[in-house]
Amino acid sequence: MNNTRQSIAALLLRLSLGAGFIAHGLAKITRGPAGFEKLLRFEGVPFAHINALVAPYVELAGGGALVLGLYVTVSAIPLLATMLVATVFVQGHYGFSSVKTMGLTPEGPVFGPPGWEINLLYMTGLLALMLLGEGKYFSLRRLRIRKKSSTFIQDQTRPD
Repeated sequence: MNNTRQSIAALLLRLSLGAGFIAHGLAKITRGPAGFEKLLRFEGVPFAHINALVAPYVELAGGGALVLGLYVTVSAIPLLATMLVATVFVQGHYGFSSVKTMGLTPEGPVFGPPGWEINLLYMTGLLALMLLGEGKYFSLRRLRIRKKSSTFIQDQTRPD
């Protein structure tokens, strides 16, 4: 695969995963940590109070870093950790499928609890980004590297 295709793949992964993490983090933050903590306690997540306070901001900040193309590999690590916790403690015992139609009412379909399918997709996408890097398109890290490189070149060509 050539560099342009890899960069486009990285950009698409960054934007989609980042937007997903931002949306999930914002939803938890705007609803407040109490409800999320209650869910975590119900599911048996260790340190539910701390996780309820930390995880939404990890998702928000990590998702933002992915979208911006800033420290993608480093940002992926805590995001992977949140997905592993969610897989093991929350969705893991509900099976694989993330969509379980339980029935149909006059108001519409009734869905059961989601399995770990989407978690797997998020984790695979994060691992792919860790291997690909942020790519060269719309990445603040690449922009910073280019600026430093051009400043260095200018400094080297400037007469003393």
